[in-house]
Amino acid sequence: MRAHLGDQLVIESTKSDATRRDGEIVGLHHADGTPPYDVRWSDTDEVTLVFPGPDAHVRHLEEGQPGTAHAPATPDTAAPDTGGAGSAAADPGDIGRRVAAERRRQGLDREETARRARMAPGYLAYLEEHPADPSTAALIGLADALGTTAAALRGGGADLPPGQGHALLHPRLRDLGPDECRALLSTHGVGRVAVSAPDGRPAIVPVNYEVVDDAIVFRTAPDSLPAAAVATEVAFEVDHVDEALSQGWSVLAVGPASAVTEPEAVRGLEERAHSTPWAGGERETWVSIRPTSLTGRRITTADQ
Repeated sequence: MRAHLGDQLVIESTKSDATRRDGEIVGLHHADGTPPYDVRWSDTDEVTLVFPGPDAHVRHLEEGQPGTAHAPATPDTAAPDTGGAGSAAADPGDIGRRVAAERRRQGLDREETARRARMAPGYLAYLEEHPADPSTAALIGLADALGTTAAALRGGGADLPPGQGHALLHPRLRDLGPDECRALLSTHGVGRVAVSAPDGRPAIVPVNYEVVDDAIVFRTAPDSLPAAAVATEVAFEVDHVDEALSQGWSVLAVGPASAVTEPEAVRGLEERAHSTPWAGGERETWVSIRPTSLTGRRITTADQ
């Protein structure tokens, strides 16, 4: 039997009068994932040391199915995080990122946070460094240890306007150079173009965009508001806000916009487009913005 932190240990006794019992594996004692395990039982919320018998099996976190072994996990005796960045995570999940951000904001290391939450430090490390879906009991314990709510750790405010979270303890705001602005801008996605509406009022409209040969290009309908950018000087902004870490960046491009009408050029843009406009419909007018000015800013921690 092999297990990974966060897997479920299920005990189904062969006795007819015995009840099925399950719990979350919150601590490993061997690097290869073999027993014994520290298990937080779902019926009592208590953590006990378990040597599984023949009536037990492991239901793995990722697959939700018993019987498939995972790669060995970091043992519970691994060196604890001291509150800094820690080891690099391959792909931490949103819950783990929120837990780590709140823990660091309060100046807590993993050992102390795990003690308050009554969980193994190794399991906390796993949550912070991998995509995971902890049990309700584990999430409530972490929320209580961090003085927040389980809903907040799950991202209950994800649909709220960005920027309502806590600011960094020691934030650093710095200007970005042209090369870094170009690199951030080149990650195609959604940006905002500022135009003058037909009634003369200023308007800001989100569009799906690409960067082709240093030009910002997007598709729209000929009678739409973004099409008002043609033959004018416009501002185009793209940003990224990491609400969990209270960090982010923004890039502002300013320059003349023009319609792309030459058939060969249009064909080239269509071939290189990564995605279609989210708004759907017939949007065959290509608009190109040639930036004459690129500026940007980034908010990070003071030590970055």
